[in-house]
Amino acid sequence: MERLIWTRPERGNRGPAAGHSRAELAAVAVALADRSGLAAVSMRQVAAELGTGPSSLYRYLGGRNDLLDLMADAVAGEIDLGVPLGGDPVEDLLALAVRAKAVHLRHPWLAELPPEPLRLGPHGLAYLEFALRAMAPARLPGPARLEVVAVVDALVAQFARAQRQQGAAGADRRAAQAAYLGETAAAGAYPHLAAALAGAPGGDPAEDPEGLFGRTVRRVLGALLAAGTPD
Repeated sequence: MERLIWTRPERGNRGPAAGHSRAELAAVAVALADRSGLAAVSMRQVAAELGTGPSSLYRYLGGRNDLLDLMADAVAGEIDLGVPLGGDPVEDLLALAVRAKAVHLRHPWLAELPPEPLRLGPHGLAYLEFALRAMAPARLPGPARLEVVAVVDALVAQFARAQRQQGAAGADRRAAQAAYLGETAAAGAYPHLAAALAGAPGGDPAEDPEGLFGRTVRRVLGALLAAGTPD
């Protein structure tokens, strides 16, 4: 069975002392991915950024998966977990989700990481513990609490991706799409769509991504936690 990097000592007992820490390797790899995308991150390229040979990295890493684990955990550490909880699971988890989405927007390559729900290092575990602590007032079984965190994480990733893509589309194109949708619905062939649009807030959703994110996450969390909230 593969041993994750977190189960191995950072420095071996034999050979010369390591010249680079895991934190340094992660920082170099994250900076590289921020500049050029995740595909640019390889053992060879990270070694070049450090001014050393690729073979030297195997003193610290078993392979690229170790590097990806370090990167994911490093950026998870950017999420502020020092914010006091207010006692309302919905609002506390929403606030956490907003902070997590900001990290996704700073590091677009997170959307390119292979989906591994258990890719958790020390910072990732601290994030998970914080989210579970925020749900303490809700009467939910343990597996359901983990599912809530998974749903929140999926919404964070999806909304961050959509926000980046909407910005790339351009306001003129979004306005043309919205006009077409409104005109088509008003023609009468899609009455349910027309009714839904009649109650929708006006304006371009791309101009208020935080508002849309907040409304959606609040509704989802309200539904998921409703059965576990004390009377």
